[in-house]
Amino acid sequence: MSQSSRRSFIQKAAAASAGVAAVPYFHTAANATYASPNDRFKIGCIGVGSMGTGDARGHANFGDIVAVCDVDSNHMDRARNDDKIGKGKADAYKDYRKLLDRKDIEVVSIVTPDHWHTKIAIEALQAGKHVFCQKPLTLTLQENLLIRAACKANPKLVFVVGTQQRSDKDRFLRAVNMAQKGLLGDLTRITCGINGSPTGGPFEKGTPPAQLDWDMWLGQAPKVDYIEKRCHYEFRWWYEYSGGKFTDWGAHHIDIALWAAKLTEQGSGPVEIDGRDAKHPVEFKDGNPTVDNQYNTSHDFNIIHKMPNGLEIVVTSRGRNGLLIEGSKGRIFVNREKIEGQPIEENWDKDAFTPEDLVDLYKSKKFEGHKQNFYTCIREGGLPVSDVYSHLQTMNMCHLSAIAGRLNRVIKWNPATEKIEGDELAASMQARVQRKGFEIPVVG
Repeated sequence: MSQSSRRSFIQKAAAASAGVAAVPYFHTAANATYASPNDRFKIGCIGVGSMGTGDARGHANFGDIVAVCDVDSNHMDRARNDDKIGKGKADAYKDYRKLLDRKDIEVVSIVTPDHWHTKIAIEALQAGKHVFCQKPLTLTLQENLLIRAACKANPKLVFVVGTQQRSDKDRFLRAVNMAQKGLLGDLTRITCGINGSPTGGPFEKGTPPAQLDWDMWLGQAPKVDYIEKRCHYEFRWWYEYSGGKFTDWGAHHIDIALWAAKLTEQGSGPVEIDGRDAKHPVEFKDGNPTVDNQYNTSHDFNIIHKMPNGLEIVVTSRGRNGLLIEGSKGRIFVNREKIEGQPIEENWDKDAFTPEDLVDLYKSKKFEGHKQNFYTCIREGGLPVSDVYSHLQTMNMCHLSAIAGRLNRVIKWNPATEKIEGDELAASMQARVQRKGFEIPVVG
């Protein structure tokens, strides 16, 4: 198939899609489909640090990586010369906009710090690219609305979020199937154990290394002096760039909780969030840290979300990492290592977790690896197992957890209007001021 005819086929197939999608990532060689040399996507990778390198190598099984981009030239050069990524042939950029300008690139992988996800993803959609974006997808509740609008405006493009637990058949899919089928009875409580953020500091301010464009790295965030522990992997523990464990592990486990409870549709969600049992490693005033040289995300918390149907979803740093799903008939515990409990030991789902059930969970697609499902949807149309719209419901709860915890109080949320009600300060935290020159496009 020629390049032009292949692209025409992809566009026609994608037109059958009912919406834009989001997919996770459990890629293994055993479930990979290797496209022929004449039927391979041209892929650009934006952000090629540690996680970005792993994702890029996964994408390389389905296409040719023709461009890499990173504001750290060490990362950029390493990826360009990686024998599984750029192979010494890919073009290298420090400005992602040059990559998006490439008409030949069909798929982009976005694995930047969290505060860059929404802006680059929307601009990639505007440039006509299919998007894989790592979790957590957004920095604020407002960004959820911006992403949804951009996705709805580009329904022929497949959108991927790296929530790979949705492709774990033997643990998370089994747990979701058991809960959705009512085998545990009426769900009463789901506890999401996501651990607490590390503490650290005070850290010394310094000069950015020569290979790093610090101003570009900061993007929409406030201009501040360089601190090594603000950058690269450590950005997760600063509210300026992420949400700590609320968004780090929360994007995974809250997602599974909502899926199990069938609360993934727009308009669903909590009506009350109790953040009174949350501690931070630095002093806060009006929801914001008062020092700028220490990690500031919560290290100890127990946030309670009350749903309209009486279900409680607890987001906690205490206890084991994983989900405890409790119903009127039984309860199970699941994480990335195990699934356990009496319903599992006694096989309550015997003959009730079939290949057909997996197809249902996969939105009428066959069960397959995470990235493979993404590329299947690009070719065939339809929604991947983890769609962008349900992920935004998860991100609502992640950000609400952080806001309630930062203010140490109960807040009210209207899931229909997607607004915090009756609390002016809390409502003001639904959005953040974006630094001039780094504003996120508004679509529609």
